[in-house]
Amino acid sequence: MSSLQTLSRGIQVLEIVSRTPSGLQIAEIAHILGVHRAIAYRLVATLEEHLLVTRDQQGRIQIGGGIVALSDRYQPQLRAKALPVLRSLAEASGGTAFLCVGQGDECVAIEVAEPEAPLLKVSYRVGSRHPVTRGAAGLAIAMQRPPRPGDSDDLLTARKNGFALTRGQLQEGAIGVAAPLGKTGATGRSVPGAEACIGVVAMHALDTTSATAAVLSHRDRLREALA
Repeated sequence: MSSLQTLSRGIQVLEIVSRTPSGLQIAEIAHILGVHRAIAYRLVATLEEHLLVTRDQQGRIQIGGGIVALSDRYQPQLRAKALPVLRSLAEASGGTAFLCVGQGDECVAIEVAEPEAPLLKVSYRVGSRHPVTRGAAGLAIAMQRPPRPGDSDDLLTARKNGFALTRGQLQEGAIGVAAPLGKTGATGRSVPGAEACIGVVAMHALDTTSATAAVLSHRDRLREALA
């Protein structure tokens, strides 16, 4: 097995484990990768040496503290580049602009900006989290993952449109629009280092047509900054 193939499979292990909060057994990882259990064991052992994965008392493999350290080094750069874009988006849309990343089955807000004269306040703050199955931000994260049987109609619509639009899913009266920073569809590829999305949320009076246009244009602006 070549070093590049080993690296690729190691990354696959991290991706698989990160999406299974309860952890996976070595045999399950081997089955998902389609490799012999001994290969899966060596991959996990190497990742474990670098603290990227850990094992619980039942032998289930979970994401380790090393990933958190890498993420902490990545997120400040992402947030620094995103903040001026979010401030511009907030003013353009009149709603609360946000940058979210995927963490397992949850969507987490890592940067937020409000307009000078906001519409009715929406409770959305840095650190807010919710399932990727709900809310515009959650759907925009899920769009960057491979399609699965049983994907919701909302997610299917978001994939078709290229952005997510939801009403009242996380807070009564709230309207959200979000777009993925990365590619969508079967590739499941995203911005290097994170599944991320940018969007805006407001109460009642949000003009969804202009807000959607603002989100998409600011998404492209942030993509250029990150490139």
